[in-house]
Amino acid sequence: MTKFAWKRSAAASALFLLGSTAAFAQAADIANATVAFLMPDQASTRYEEHDSPGFIAEMKKLCETCKVIYQNADADATKQQQQFNSVITQGAKVIVLDPVDSAAAASLVSLAQSQGVKVIAYDRPIPDAKADFYVSFNNEGIGKAIAESLVAHLKANSVLPDSGGILQINGSPTDAAAGLIKDGIHAGLAESGYKTLAEFDTPDWAPPKAQQWASGQITRFGSQIVGVVAANDGTGGGAIAAFKAAGVDPVPPVTGNDATIAALQLIIAGDQYNTISKPSEIVAAAAANVAVQLLKGETPKAEMSLYDTPSQLFTPAVVTAENLKAEIIDKNIVAADLLCVDRYVEGCKALGIIQ
Repeated sequence: MTKFAWKRSAAASALFLLGSTAAFAQAADIANATVAFLMPDQASTRYEEHDSPGFIAEMKKLCETCKVIYQNADADATKQQQQFNSVITQGAKVIVLDPVDSAAAASLVSLAQSQGVKVIAYDRPIPDAKADFYVSFNNEGIGKAIAESLVAHLKANSVLPDSGGILQINGSPTDAAAGLIKDGIHAGLAESGYKTLAEFDTPDWAPPKAQQWASGQITRFGSQIVGVVAANDGTGGGAIAAFKAAGVDPVPPVTGNDATIAALQLIIAGDQYNTISKPSEIVAAAAANVAVQLLKGETPKAEMSLYDTPSQLFTPAVVTAENLKAEIIDKNIVAADLLCVDRYVEGCKALGIIQ
């Protein structure tokens, strides 16, 4: 072997060893990486019951030795900022963020990225900053679907547009996803012929605030209210409680979103018309997969771009009494024995959920 050939061989071997060492170090780093999962509130039960368990379970499959930090901000943007800063201090390499305040979250994205920390926007987009990825259900599609479902129901029951109008209860004004749902509802009602009597943006998605507003509208409009498009099950439940308190029977059809146990039981009882089945574990698992890809330095595949952010959106299903068994029970999303208790037993029998 010539002196030149020996040097070239030695250099190649050194590069191979260096590459192998770097790859080993990267693998070791990924294996022990910290990932944070920061959720916005507990007004909706989904974050505690579905999203966080789903994310943690998928991370366990993909990276058994990775550490997952889960925290909930209780609808407090300042608290979420403190949590965000804390997980960076604790060494989080990827932060999955469902923001309390979508506008305020832009500065959090910038802070993280300036320190080499990746941010996945989750459920709610962050319009004013380019996160590394966005994973959610199609929120605008949800709004349009629940509104169109309600309109079809009213027309099928010969409720004429000139007989009254609809109340619209939106989500939090600081939540960009709520804004998308709101846009979808507007689109779903636009050609319906039904007028919107009044519209409300519910602070923090809080059901009591939705109930309070709905109570005022019941006093104001009375029997003119032929239906309510509520952006989620919590606000829909608040509206239903307001009608019940006012002695309105039957309650006009009310929409929802999230397929919470309480909402599904209201549908079984005939008090709520629809909801959206969006098993949050699906989105949570997708976020975990994206997080691991980002840890590995890979570029996750995006289906589209939303707010200049590579995105993956899932299409959910509308659930009414007619398809509740097929969409919820038969797909093992919620067990019949959790729904069919106490006063809901007879309704479950009528819908064929139990014998």
